[in-house]
Amino acid sequence: MDGNNRWAKQRGKVGSQGHKAGVEQIREVMRACKTHGVEVLTVFAFSSENWQRPRREVEALMTLFLTYLKREAVKLSQEGVRLRIIGRRDRFSEKIQRAIGEAESIAAEGSATLVIAADYGGRWDIANAARQLSVKVANGELAPADITEELLHQCTSVADLPEPDLLIRTGGEHRISNFLLWQTAYSEFYFSDLYWPDFGAEALDAAVADFHRRQRRFGKTAEQVQGGSSA
Repeated sequence: MDGNNRWAKQRGKVGSQGHKAGVEQIREVMRACKTHGVEVLTVFAFSSENWQRPRREVEALMTLFLTYLKREAVKLSQEGVRLRIIGRRDRFSEKIQRAIGEAESIAAEGSATLVIAADYGGRWDIANAARQLSVKVANGELAPADITEELLHQCTSVADLPEPDLLIRTGGEHRISNFLLWQTAYSEFYFSDLYWPDFGAEALDAAVADFHRRQRRFGKTAEQVQGGSSA
C-alpha cells in the first residue's frame, strides 16, 4: 500500500493524514475484492524496514494501527471476515500486542480473510521457518536430508492460506520490497502509478482484468496449459 506520504504531500497535508487516508481505503478495496470473489486479501501495513523511518512517523503509524485494530475487529466479524496479523510481535508495545490478540480473537472466523502484515519481512519469514526446522533437527525429530520445500512452507506465516494469485504494488515503484518472498514465487505482479489512497474499486477492477488476460503456465508450455500436445 505505497504512496501514502506522497499523496499527503501532494495535497499539502502531513504524512500521518496520508496514512489515515490509506487505512480508510482498505475498506473500499475489501468491498471491491468481495465483488470479484477474492477470498484472501493481504495488505502490507508496516515492513521490518519501516522502523528506520522518522520517529514521529513511526509513532503516528503505531497509533493508527492500534486505533484500526480496536475499531475494525467487530466490524470484520460482523461482515464474516477473519483477521490475521503476520510478522514479528515482540517489537511492538505490550498495548499493541494485546490489541492484536484481542482483535484476532474477535474476528477469528469468516468465509473471507484479511491478513495484515505488520513488522513483517519476507526474508524474516523464510529465516523464521528455517529456524523452526533447525530446532527439530537439533532435537532429533528431523533429519537434514528430510527437509523439503513443503516442510519449509508449512513453517511460514501463511502456510494455511492459498498462495497469492496477484500481487499489486501501488505508488509507481516496480519492486516488492521484501513482501511475501516465498509465497509470491508464481504470483502475477501488477504495478500501478496510483498512490494507495487513490487506489479504489475502479483501479482494482483494472488490475483484476489485467490478471485474467494473462496465461499462468507454472513452468509448463503454453500448449500444455491449453490442453494441447506436450511433445
